[in-house]
Amino acid sequence: MSGALAFPVAGSLGPVEDSLESIGIDLETIASIGIFIAVAVIAYLVGRAIVGPLFNRVANARNLDAHAKRPLKKLLNFLIFFAALSVAFGAAGFGNFLRSLATIAAAATLAIGFALQDVIKNFVAGIFIFTDRPFRIGDWIEWDGNSGIVEDISLRVSRVRTFDNELLTVPNSHLTDTVVKNPVANGRLRLKVDFGIGYDDDIEQATEIIIEEAEKHEGIMNEPGPSVRLVELGDSSVGLQSRIWIESPTRADFVKTRGEYVQTVKERFDAEGINIPYPNRTIGGDLQIQGIDDLATQSD
Repeated sequence: MSGALAFPVAGSLGPVEDSLESIGIDLETIASIGIFIAVAVIAYLVGRAIVGPLFNRVANARNLDAHAKRPLKKLLNFLIFFAALSVAFGAAGFGNFLRSLATIAAAATLAIGFALQDVIKNFVAGIFIFTDRPFRIGDWIEWDGNSGIVEDISLRVSRVRTFDNELLTVPNSHLTDTVVKNPVANGRLRLKVDFGIGYDDDIEQATEIIIEEAEKHEGIMNEPGPSVRLVELGDSSVGLQSRIWIESPTRADFVKTRGEYVQTVKERFDAEGINIPYPNRTIGGDLQIQGIDDLATQSD
């Protein structure tokens, strides 16, 4: 029939499709991009909804501190995002592109790994600090002749405030590769305080005074109680060592308690007539002056 109307084929967008094809874009590519975006968003949201609560339960079960949860959660969100992109690439049919991207990423990772060995080492060390918890924020630690209070622990460095109010930024790998002393890890600290008395003084009386003054001090624990041992027979004194315990100590508490305790024992020793000797040195021998005979002859 002449003059019959011609309708476009079903599924064809007519001029719109022709315009897209003219600039090198077809509907299949647009559909793949749409699938990629939709799958990436959905996979990321579902991943966070499932993995997030699971991470919180595991972290609470291991009693992770808040400062440890934050960086680990950021790392976890990054891994979920990367996984969502991988799933979206596969769902959109970008397999060839994904393989090319993986090859480029592997080469880039190798190059970056060589350039950032120390950073990666500190990062891994930070993970071990978070999981092993050799110390926490607020703890007093000592290492390699340094000591101070931990103020911050990140995935790369830890920051320690010294007792001279200096801030030390320490790479995490340095704290995991050396011996770190945490005097307050178990919630209490034992102190050893040495006293010296004269050989003519009564050891039993001095021991009683040392224990009594420890029991009187409110900063010293009664359980476990203080004890005294004879540890040395020195050149000029008999050495007695007192062992006392302090509960939940800080560095300031430790210094203050030790100073007050030593002072009260010294005052009791003075009041009870117990001597605290100091070393004596006797220098003997002859003094010889060379050339004295020549001087005497010249004077004559």
